[in-house]
Amino acid sequence: MSFEFKKLEIEGLVLVKPKVFGDNRGFFMESYRKSEFVQNGIDADFVQDNHSKSNKGVLRGLHYQANPKPQAKLIRCIKGRIYDVAVDLRKDSKTFGHWVRTELTEENNYMFFIPEGFAHGFVVLSDEAELIYKTNAEFSSELDRGVLWNDKDIGVDWGIDFKPILSEKDKKQPRLNEINKEELL
Repeated sequence: MSFEFKKLEIEGLVLVKPKVFGDNRGFFMESYRKSEFVQNGIDADFVQDNHSKSNKGVLRGLHYQANPKPQAKLIRCIKGRIYDVAVDLRKDSKTFGHWVRTELTEENNYMFFIPEGFAHGFVVLSDEAELIYKTNAEFSSELDRGVLWNDKDIGVDWGIDFKPILSEKDKKQPRLNEINKEELL
């Protein structure tokens, strides 16, 4: 096996730890092998790859894509260090509104699998960070949605002691109790 799959406290969320082979020349690792992911319950048909770069203190999120094209994501930080957050927005889930935070770094090479029905966000802890991630649905601006990053009803502990840098869009996202639940899984 090229990966270790650790199921997290909310059903569907998985931390993926790749085997990294390193020596004085550098390292090699597989970042994805469909057969191993499927064997471990991750059967997403990835159709789009994204690359994001952000500076220290930037917080992006919490974003999701509404029905009928919700997105699953497989996220990896290839430069720097972030806290990555997933919030359960599956309307019939017993953990609706609950969240998980994990640290992704260029050193640990961990990947965070977030299935359809979750909002996603991250905060940059290093001078800059770059993320690459796969999605199982192409981006749709018409279905692009979000939840306010500091909604007290969700209560995400971002693990930061500074005021984050936010986009105008993310400053104005609706609270959890204001989103259209008919658009959720």
